[in-house]
Amino acid sequence: MIAGIGHDLVNVAQFAQQMQDSNGWRALFSVRELRQCDLRAQAKNDEKALHIAARWAGKEAVIKAWSEALCTINNPYPYTLDNMPWASIEILNDSHGCPRVILSADVHSQLVKSLFSASSECVDSSEHVDSSNR
Repeated sequence: MIAGIGHDLVNVAQFAQQMQDSNGWRALFSVRELRQCDLRAQAKNDEKALHIAARWAGKEAVIKAWSEALCTINNPYPYTLDNMPWASIEILNDSHGCPRVILSADVHSQLVKSLFSASSECVDSSEHVDSSNR
């Protein structure tokens, strides 16, 4: 089932500049993501910012897909930009080097609850009225 589609583009040069200007971006990524980015940059002999930016685009795409799905069923968003647990939405490469989305248990629970809650289910209720008793 595809509930929503999300995509994102990141200007790597601008992203790299933001990384140099501050260390706040580190809180947006898990230790595993940062480690994979270091290893990939070393293995490919390129900039770490390229790999961090790709993961950021992946996180944004996940949020956009989730938001699109919630919009279609008119459910509220479980997070705001101020309390989004970015590091709990991991973009990690599997053993074949393919990126995968890994959600923490809390975020996964919020995702399931927000997409499959009672408020998103359609219920039809009707009553049978016996007009012969009138």
